[in-house]
Amino acid sequence: MNTLLNLFTIVFVAAGVFFFLAGTVGFLRFPDTLTRLHALTKADNLGLGLIIIGLLPRVSSPLVALKLIGIWLLIMLMAAVVSQLIARFARRSGD
Repeated sequence: MNTLLNLFTIVFVAAGVFFFLAGTVGFLRFPDTLTRLHALTKADNLGLGLIIIGLLPRVSSPLVALKLIGIWLLIMLMAAVVSQLIARFARRSGD
């Protein structure tokens, strides 16, 4: 059973890291601010979600699991707000 949990964690954390790297590549390669924001926020939210899912079987208590899920939800909310503010500023400045 421990081997299956290790495999589950490795697969999900590796998939999360892949999406973080894909978002970084999109951020560096796309031409304008709005497409860069889209690539970065979507890939980072999915990557963080996969990493959190991979870490959930490893937590010591349900309270720690709720904290991890809460952190994920707060980061998703923060990413949406910050990307909206950056996009609004970019649109106004003509970038």
